[in-house]
Amino acid sequence: MTPYDGLPADRFWRLAVAERAPLQIEGLWTPKVPIARSDRIATAGSCFAQHIGRALAARGYHWLDAEPAPARLPEAQRSRFHYGTFSFRTGNIYTTNMLAQWLEWAFGRAAPPEDLWEKGGRFFDPFRPAVEPGGFVTREEALASRAVTLDAIRRAVTDADVFVFTLGLTESWQHNRSGVEYAICPGTVAGKFRPRFHRFVNHGHDAVLARMRDALAMMRAANPALRVLLTVSPVPLTATASGTHVLTATSYSKSVLRAVAGTLAAEAGVDYFPAYEIIAGQPFRGMFYAGNLRTVRPEGVGFVMDSFFADQQRVFGAPSGVEPETGPEETRAERQDREEAETDAAEADVQCEEELLDAFSR
Repeated sequence: MTPYDGLPADRFWRLAVAERAPLQIEGLWTPKVPIARSDRIATAGSCFAQHIGRALAARGYHWLDAEPAPARLPEAQRSRFHYGTFSFRTGNIYTTNMLAQWLEWAFGRAAPPEDLWEKGGRFFDPFRPAVEPGGFVTREEALASRAVTLDAIRRAVTDADVFVFTLGLTESWQHNRSGVEYAICPGTVAGKFRPRFHRFVNHGHDAVLARMRDALAMMRAANPALRVLLTVSPVPLTATASGTHVLTATSYSKSVLRAVAGTLAAEAGVDYFPAYEIIAGQPFRGMFYAGNLRTVRPEGVGFVMDSFFADQQRVFGAPSGVEPETGPEETRAERQDREEAETDAAEADVQCEEELLDAFSR
């Protein structure tokens, strides 16, 4: 008798993976706790996290929008200005250090710097440079807008039942003297890159883990009952400043992030959903990537979210809470067609600052 005798089929590669068609691979996640439709769910992180919030809202879950768009802003323009993208208007938060930095500012642990980038007579926030595509008219307007976002972060963390964070990158750019981290390299969107003032940092496992623990501690101080769900973005790096090939740089970054997520998911109050494995895993043979081998196709997003909801239902049964208003019941094929069409339409609205780096390729 050995510890392997009598294990379920999903513990064996041949039975769970090799002998199954890709779309038949299932049960990758055993969630720790149920997520009800009535639970207030906040989302933040890298580009791929944008799909999660939209999918939750589309299925009748309570996605928390702590910084809604002004009523006067046309709906067609809202995603361009990063409204409705995440639960607050930070733009993409790619690293755990950046998440902890935003929380430190939001909860008064540190004062945010007042430095801004300039371009064409307009002002850009270095920590969310893409939220106002044309820049702010004045410094005061830019800083006032940031203050609104900091207030939204506080509300989202305090009010949420579940906080979903997608880890995206380990590479970042910081100010040499202060150590503050920018959303993207200075000089790419606005501002100027100065080697004397700016440094490249590729965060290692210990640093990523430490800063995520800092973020968790701050969120739990404000909301002790908050549940945290981590994912890792399956989107490869657009470019790397690490001095290595972009493929190996991607492998390093995702390996570090996945290891951190796994470490934290072994602890109470934190869970991990394997969106990364579903999209980037070898058994799925790259079928969910577009021709650039980077963009996740709508079918991939749909399969990820189907897996999310199927695993929740497998473990806890049908979701509790208010049922969405759907009208006549859809067949599975009709629902898939509808959701793929909705996701395809939303794909053009996905905001990803890191993709701007591709403009520097030759």
